[in-house]
This record gives sequence, C-alpha cells and structure tokens, in this order.
Amino acid sequence: MKVLITGANGFLGRSIISAFQKEHEIETLSRKNSTYNFDLSKGTPRFDSYFNFVIHVAGKAHILPKNKKEEKKFFEVNFEGTKNLLQSLTGNLPNTFVYISTVAVYGKEFGENIDENTILNGGSAYAKSKILAEAEVLAFGEKHDVNIVILRPPLVIGKSPKGNLKSLMRAVKKGYYFRIGKGLARRSMVSAIDIADVITRLYGKHGIYNLTDRRNPRFRDIDSKISDGYGRKIKVMPDSLIKVLAKAGDFIPGSPINSFKYKKMTNSLTFSDDKAVKELNWSPRNALDFIE
Repeated sequence: MKVLITGANGFLGRSIISAFQKEHEIETLSRKNSTYNFDLSKGTPRFDSYFNFVIHVAGKAHILPKNKKEEKKFFEVNFEGTKNLLQSLTGNLPNTFVYISTVAVYGKEFGENIDENTILNGGSAYAKSKILAEAEVLAFGEKHDVNIVILRPPLVIGKSPKGNLKSLMRAVKKGYYFRIGKGLARRSMVSAIDIADVITRLYGKHGIYNLTDRRNPRFRDIDSKISDGYGRKIKVMPDSLIKVLAKAGDFIPGSPINSFKYKKMTNSLTFSDDKAVKELNWSPRNALDFIE
C-alpha cells in the first residue's frame, strides 16, 4: 500500500512513519527533509504518485498567540494548508484520509468524559482553525466518496513534544513551575506511539474518535514524572493562597490569576474514548511511561 504522511518530521509524524515503514511504501511531505519539501500554507503540492492512504499530521501546534499575525498563522497552516492538500488529491483520490485534529475543538476548559457528540465550541484561533479543517475534510470525503477518519487527541506524549507539554516541561526544568494545591485535577493524555499504532488499522474506516490512554492522570502524577526526569523538586503553592489571589484578580484587569483561571487549574478535563475502544479495538498504554 502506498502511504503519504504529512508533517513527517514532527514527533507524531515520526512515530507514524515507524509504524508503517516495515510493511508499506511511504512518501512524506514536510517543509524540509522529506519526499516532498513543501509548505502547504503557501499553495497546492503536485504529487508524482498515487496514494491509497493519506495521513495528514502537519499543522501548527497549540500555543498562545501573541498578536493577530500569530492568530492568522493558525488558519493559514491548519485550515488553508488542509484545503491545499485536499485539492492536490482531487485528481487521484485516496481510499482513506486520516486527519489529526484535537480535543480543543470542544472548547472545554473543564469537564469529564467529554465525548464525540459534544458541540464544537472551541474559541481559540487554534481550535477554530481545526474546526474549519475538520469540516473541509468531511465535505471532501462526502463529495468524493473517500473514507474519512478524524482523530481528536488531548495532550500527546512523545519525544520532543510541542504545545502545552513542551511549555510544562520547560517550566519544570527552569524551576518556575508551581503545583496548585494537591494537584488532584485530572487531565487526559495519550502517547504518540499508540496513536501511530491505531492509524495502521484505519484503512477503509470512517468516523470521528477521541483517543486517550484511558487513565486520566492527576496533575501531580504528570508534574512528578517530569520533575523526576530533570532531578527537580516541585514547588507547591497552597490552594488557600491561590483562592485569595484569584478573587483579587477578578477586580484587576490583565491579572495572571482570577476565579475562572483558578477553576480551570483545579478542575479535571477528561475525554471519553469509549467509541474508539468499541469500534477500533483501541487498547492504549500508560502515556506517563512515555514521558522522558
């Protein structure tokens, strides 16, 4: 089977290549060091091959944009880039197209067991760009009778991660991370290796799936694993102090902490992947074991 993997140089892309390369013929697309060196946000690539299976991983990771220009970049990369890729495939349609999306599309800051039927209400530039890209991919599949699989992972664990995990690891390493209270709030996460493994079984499939490691570790489990790796001791900020600062922050414009942010930090945010277990035989490993 001929497989195209975009975003092949990222940590998830590399895991997917490893999962496919033994049994399939792979070509890759990235800005550099790939079969097709191309920036999807700049135009439509031209392929020399027909691909049975396309796995679209390339995208701009979840970071807080500093200005309108950075916000626009999410749409250029995640939405326009996806449109350009789909356009390039219209003349030679694949059987199956997998799109790596995100649980950020739900727009939830806290909640438990959020499933795929939840309304897509993400308000950030990152989430909005992914919502638009999902719609484009689904419309492409409907119009051209291509099998579409959309995967919505939470925090993805792997070597050289990006986004929120990278920021957390940097904060712990440099010593400016503080655990809030006992760190009992839970977060969903999943390993890149398990995502790659399930993708090898998605050819001919169709559907939208959340993917987690089904353990939803506590904040204290996550930051302890990271701090142990760096030989750092976690600093703890008493919950009572944070509550006071949060209430005061409600009356101070631009405060780094307020009641909403306090609630976000101290309440769980977990997602249900029961659908993947039932339909994809999803059986993930403990993502904490993949934090290095």
